[in-house]
Amino acid sequence: MASKAETFATSTPTEHPDREQTFDIFRRWGYLQASLDPLGQYLPPEPFPIAQVPEGDIAAEARRYYCGNFAVEFMHIPSLEQRQWIQEQIERPAPTPDQHHVLTQLIRADLFEQVIQQRYLGTKRFSLEGLTVLIPFLDQVFATASAAGVTRSIIAMAHRGRLNVMTNTIGRSPAEIFARFEDVDPRSVLGGGDVKYHMGATGEYKSPNGQTVALHLASNPSHLEAVNPVVMGRARAWQIRMGEEGKQQVLPIILHGDAAFAGQGITAESLNLASLTGYSIGGTMHIITNNLLGFTANPEESNSTRFATDLAKRLPIPIFHVNGEDPDAAMRIAAIATEYRQRFHSDVVVDLIGYRRYGHNEADDPTVTQPRRYAVIKNRPFLYQLYAKAIGVDPAAEVKTIQEKFLADQTAATKAERKLKLSKLPDYWKPYHGGALTEADAKITTGISADRVLELSRLSNQWPASFHIHPKVQKLYEQRIEMGEGKRLFDYGAAELLAYASLLTQGTPVRLAGQDSQRGTFNQRHSVLVDTETETRFTPLDNMTADQARFEVHNSLLSEAAALGYEYGYARDYPEALVLWEAQFGDFVNGAQGIIDQFIAAGEAKWGLLSGVVMLLPHGYDGQGPEHSSARMERFLQLAAMDNMVIAQPSNASQYFHLLRRQAMRTWRKPLIVFTPKSMLRHPDASAPVAEFGKPAFENVLPDNDVKDPRRLIVCTGKIGHNLRVEREKRKDMSVGIIFIEQLYPWPEAELQAALDQHPSAEEIVWVQEEPANMGAFSYVMPKLRKMAGNRALTSVKRHASASPATGSAKAHEIEEKTLINLALG
Repeated sequence: MASKAETFATSTPTEHPDREQTFDIFRRWGYLQASLDPLGQYLPPEPFPIAQVPEGDIAAEARRYYCGNFAVEFMHIPSLEQRQWIQEQIERPAPTPDQHHVLTQLIRADLFEQVIQQRYLGTKRFSLEGLTVLIPFLDQVFATASAAGVTRSIIAMAHRGRLNVMTNTIGRSPAEIFARFEDVDPRSVLGGGDVKYHMGATGEYKSPNGQTVALHLASNPSHLEAVNPVVMGRARAWQIRMGEEGKQQVLPIILHGDAAFAGQGITAESLNLASLTGYSIGGTMHIITNNLLGFTANPEESNSTRFATDLAKRLPIPIFHVNGEDPDAAMRIAAIATEYRQRFHSDVVVDLIGYRRYGHNEADDPTVTQPRRYAVIKNRPFLYQLYAKAIGVDPAAEVKTIQEKFLADQTAATKAERKLKLSKLPDYWKPYHGGALTEADAKITTGISADRVLELSRLSNQWPASFHIHPKVQKLYEQRIEMGEGKRLFDYGAAELLAYASLLTQGTPVRLAGQDSQRGTFNQRHSVLVDTETETRFTPLDNMTADQARFEVHNSLLSEAAALGYEYGYARDYPEALVLWEAQFGDFVNGAQGIIDQFIAAGEAKWGLLSGVVMLLPHGYDGQGPEHSSARMERFLQLAAMDNMVIAQPSNASQYFHLLRRQAMRTWRKPLIVFTPKSMLRHPDASAPVAEFGKPAFENVLPDNDVKDPRRLIVCTGKIGHNLRVEREKRKDMSVGIIFIEQLYPWPEAELQAALDQHPSAEEIVWVQEEPANMGAFSYVMPKLRKMAGNRALTSVKRHASASPATGSAKAHEIEEKTLINLALG
């Protein structure tokens, strides 16, 4: 067991100040002199940053509470009630846990790793050895949580100790885990699947009092902290389902590595979600499995401060540090931290400090980079041995029994013929499916009648009589009712809100989040009204009828990765809802690329997990420079395979309406990527009459029915097609047909072939795009068009390949666009 911290003073003793003053000094600075590194190599005692440190009996008592084998940082919390509660828990005699139960769990944790080490030598498993205290720690968390009302917990976790947690916490059979090492039935995951230490698992915890907590360990990629907002979004979805008691009943837990917690930017983004209106989940428990190493990097190479947790001090939340070789202290902190979360609905951070018995993985040799540390670790007894000695128990008989059981499970795994699923989806996923599009979903009808359009336009554009609406917004709302009456064409903003209104009144919840999404970046949405005198807010779409579904729209924090990850997670556990994330400008999606690559594009292939999240990405070349032109269409098309997502660029308001309704009404749950317009939001060419909302459904391809016997067929997407049509009208040249591809993936081959065959006399097909040749859809589309062109010539018109998406000169942009149009029209 680690020794108690030595007395460490910065000055000569002084006369005793009163008790409260003395205790406040240790409450504030005691963590600097706690004994936290089991190996005694890092985190040596530091002087208190004050002129004189008190001594005497009162100081000795305070030192026992605050400078032992655990430490707490909490004096930065502004709430007096919360600080006093923590003080009361710390400044009392330590309770004794059920030490025999703790010992059993430590034996199970250590022996599980040892069996793998013996039978699968050198195979990656990211062992928990050196921090096996995590297993009894989690057990105490759930014991305390279940007594405080928790019925479900969703857990995010990096690699280290994941397999151990699956077996000893989640409750999966060891044979199921060992079968993954045997890699049985490899043909079942050809072209997909993931490594064993990324997979998710479901199970349950049963407390000694008979209470049950449903446990879900979320699947997690090697972008370790990317899972943080995903799990938070999933917790929010669960809590919304449960109603008022949701925050008390659902406990989100995120386990971090020390280097990842300090180093990954998405950690800071996710922590900032804690108390924001649209994201709050009543507190997340953050547990750091701290090896004091990051791969081969020492702590001073991974974080700039004493603790990897210091990032969390930006928030008013407590941070506990625990010596990982003091299980009794760990049990105490587990109970205090969990009760704090339940009582105050606040985030809490627990820093479990230990070591790593092997290298970053079991094939690494850590003696090359940390020779002194690993010389100590080599002869270090296992934690269960240290603990058994400390509590005066001979564990030999129990060790033998548990080891024999693990070995029997391992033998059974060698005979397994197939991998068993480690997780089970909740019942609310039963109506939905992934895989290929079914005929029923392909033929779904999304149109609504003109009468219904008018009714919904009126319902969604009303406000209370006492509400002081902004004159400009009032005029816009009045115009939207005129659109419903057929007196005006529907623009994108009105068509979008009409789609939401139609779904909400059908019972489909809608959640939209993004930077400035309530008003809309381009002043196009105004889904939330702000009273001009009181600044109170009113959301018409959430106040249409008494029995409508829930509508929420949130201005997100200035984040892309965490914000998108959260919505992906929410959609994962609310498949009935239409869940949308909007980028302020399409290129902002760059900041969320890890979420797209690791979860949105690959989640179904890797883990068999579906999500219907919608991404709205403003895209279009308007002479506004390189940063706000492109939503990087090419990246999504490169990621598109195996029907993993839908990629669309609707060219007019009614198409956008049908696309959103189709996404919600289908039982086919795939992410939807929508390239939305900017300058075309209110353009007459992209507007739609009432009759268009009565069409049966979204059209994947819009043929050109306005020309006869054209010599050339232009195929394009989005804004450039409207510009081409305007110029064609100016020239009165109807010898060129213009076909819009509205859905790029899955590729609408049959519909496009029909649109091409509609004009058999056309001798030439031209792909036209705004983007440079190395961007946009060019590389994706041209091979497909080449197969479909037959005997017709196939050419393309686009900007030259470029390192930057667009020019920064408005005049240069005009010249380029005129050149594009002239070349396209011939």
